[in-house]
Amino acid sequence: MKPILKFSIAVLLLLCLADMPYGFYQFVRFAATCAFGYLAYDSFKGKEDGKGFIFVALAFLFQPFFKIALGRTMWNVVDVLVAIMLFYFITNSLKKK
Repeated sequence: MKPILKFSIAVLLLLCLADMPYGFYQFVRFAATCAFGYLAYDSFKGKEDGKGFIFVALAFLFQPFFKIALGRTMWNVVDVLVAIMLFYFITNSLKKK
């Protein structure tokens, strides 16, 4: 389930590069916060090497309650970098299996 969750969030983040309605971006922020919170919990529970702290930081970055104003260009860069990181985590976990 974790690879599917990571893939779904990565795709949503890449869809943010398109011109979408504002509600979509709000949904992505909420979904990303929930997903990164779950992934952080799961990483700490599984004692994975430092991934929990990365997911906690991402949950705080994407949380929809106290928005961090980075500007559209910077958010696009963040979205792409986080999506690449998630794809890396997916491929890395699949290689271990």
